[in-house]
Amino acid sequence: MRSVIPELLWIGNARDARDPRVLTNAGIRAVVDLAMDEPVSVLPRDLVYCRLPLVDGDDDEAGAILQLAVTTVRDSLRLGLPTLVACSAGLSRSPAVAAMAVALWRGREPVDVLREITAGASHDVAPALWARLTSLSFGP
Repeated sequence: MRSVIPELLWIGNARDARDPRVLTNAGIRAVVDLAMDEPVSVLPRDLVYCRLPLVDGDDDEAGAILQLAVTTVRDSLRLGLPTLVACSAGLSRSPAVAAMAVALWRGREPVDVLREITAGASHDVAPALWARLTSLSFGP
């Protein structure tokens, strides 16, 4: 798990999303779980948990869930809610959704944000997922 915006946004993997001690010690108050093939987390009641299962490819049926994932993270940022975005390995869906959410929140170019949050970190954003994300239309 690594911090993308200090004390506000983290990117992690399925193991991070299932460890209440790690989440609590980091000050995380919400988890957006994007893992499709991982078990649902069982977290303490005081942590917000949103499971929005996604695949890395260009799945037509996933468009609404992908849009919901981005707007959920964006709104968490707007509200100042410390949030972890997690997927199976933390390498594709998590950084892609986090980058799009930050770009919308800050009014920046998504590709620039993606470059910043993946700089110096392991990542493997699926091209089809990124293309799908950048083709979506997001409201205010």
